[in-house]
Amino acid sequence: MAAQGLLSEPPETASAPSPAGLGSIAATKSKKKLIRRSDVDRSQLCRRSFQGAFLLLNLWLGAKFYFWVRQFEDGIIDANLQRPAGVEGWLPIAGLMNSKYWLLSGHVPQVHPAAMFLLLTFLAMAFLSRKAFCSWLCPIGTISEYLWQAGRKIFRRNFYLPRWLDLPMRGFKYFLLGFFLWAISTMSVLGIRDFMLSPYGLIADVKMLNFFRHIGETGLIVLGIFVAASVFVPNFWCRFFCPYGALLGLTSWLSPARIRRNTETCIDCAKCAKACPAALPVDKLVQIRSVECTGCLECVAVCPAQDALAMSLPKIPAAKPRSTPIPAWAMAAGIAVLFLGVAGFAKATGHWDSAIPASVYQRLIPNADQAAHPMPGR
Repeated sequence: MAAQGLLSEPPETASAPSPAGLGSIAATKSKKKLIRRSDVDRSQLCRRSFQGAFLLLNLWLGAKFYFWVRQFEDGIIDANLQRPAGVEGWLPIAGLMNSKYWLLSGHVPQVHPAAMFLLLTFLAMAFLSRKAFCSWLCPIGTISEYLWQAGRKIFRRNFYLPRWLDLPMRGFKYFLLGFFLWAISTMSVLGIRDFMLSPYGLIADVKMLNFFRHIGETGLIVLGIFVAASVFVPNFWCRFFCPYGALLGLTSWLSPARIRRNTETCIDCAKCAKACPAALPVDKLVQIRSVECTGCLECVAVCPAQDALAMSLPKIPAAKPRSTPIPAWAMAAGIAVLFLGVAGFAKATGHWDSAIPASVYQRLIPNADQAAHPMPGR
């Protein structure tokens, strides 16, 4: 408060500092000697490669799924067209329901099992690599990132909401997550089974596709608002509204891997804080515990000092002089192995594709819009 009072005084009325005070101010403002990094940072090239590959994968899955649905609508069945189970990555609620069903019953669900395996994969990813799914893989996160970067190029800056508004709005995604968790927690194993075997549950993926295929005026307006807001405010949807990101953020809070700053080699240039899309004060903290950290490594990429900032594991054992850094290539390899490993395991064990006969799809898909959401069983 005293400092604020001093700054608010007119220059002519402010008291002059003592010589001792001048010395302390000079010491505070003095810059540490920069020992420039000897390595070439390729974290962002690696991350953007993952983003591009996963975006293309989702476009391929979406196109394949669209043509698979169209064959049932047209009544011309092509045996060569197979449903891509990977689209169930867009069914996180089904993934949560199936995870509970599996944990309580001990049986892998037969309907939308890939949704469960993908959800568990992304949760494990969040524990091991922070919210890496959001910044490395998620198509919505990728599009959102390019939107605010385009806004920065066009308008020369981005905008952040004031703290009094930012905090409650960030809480909204946790409210949505809490609602979904509460609804699923009230469902019994039999209730989940009945829900997933209902016409709505069987073609939940088709309902999702039809929402975007037949989106109305209201939906377009809402989508347009989110797109426009994302140009100005970094990761607008992800920061304030995504319950999936909220779940991954809570999981990442338990992760031993964190961005850690070495105060001895840090030169306090604050480039890391300016680069952080989540507006975290990286330059003021020794380690980043925030659930908003997505492990994008943007802060690490811009850091000019050797061994000053890194995604790293804690000191093990405690006598070790410094934490163990995790190179970007190791983080990328871990993400790839986890994703491909779990999907490969599910396919190899026959728990990837939904066990739904084509005759059921042939009956339900042409009338998908008539499949109403059933009341959850208890």
